[in-house]
Order: sequence, then C-alpha cells, then structure tokens
Amino acid sequence: MLLKIKKDDVLVEITEIIELINPSRAEVTAQIQAGEEEQPPEPFKKSDLVFPSGENLPQCWLDSNYKSKKSK
Repeated sequence: MLLKIKKDDVLVEITEIIELINPSRAEVTAQIQAGEEEQPPEPFKKSDLVFPSGENLPQCWLDSNYKSKKSK
C-alpha cells in the first residue's frame, strides 16, 4: 500500500499492512519510493502519513481508544 508523507509529498510503500491498521502502533515500516533503486525500509510515524489523495488515515488505525472518545 502506498501512502504519502504529509510534509514533503514523498510516497512510501508500507511493508507490513498489519502495522498500519494496528492502533497500538505509532510507527510503521515503509520504503521511500524515489528513483529506480529500492530504498531500505525505515520507520515512519503514522501521524506523518496520509493517503496519496491527501486524505487522513482513519482514526481507528491511529487511536486504540477512538470509540470511547467518539461517544463522549
């Protein structure tokens, strides 16, 4: 899955989708998509990532308590 880094519009490929959808994890492992050579995987904060369209990631991927906050 490709996501974009908010501040510099660089695409990254998420290497483990389970890390992305797990709200207990603040970071994911991804590879920057730049040039023809494959870049080494590195950690990225989920809060720094958005979908390529610019849409934010779902709150349920970022916050394990999102349901309790929503109902208040």
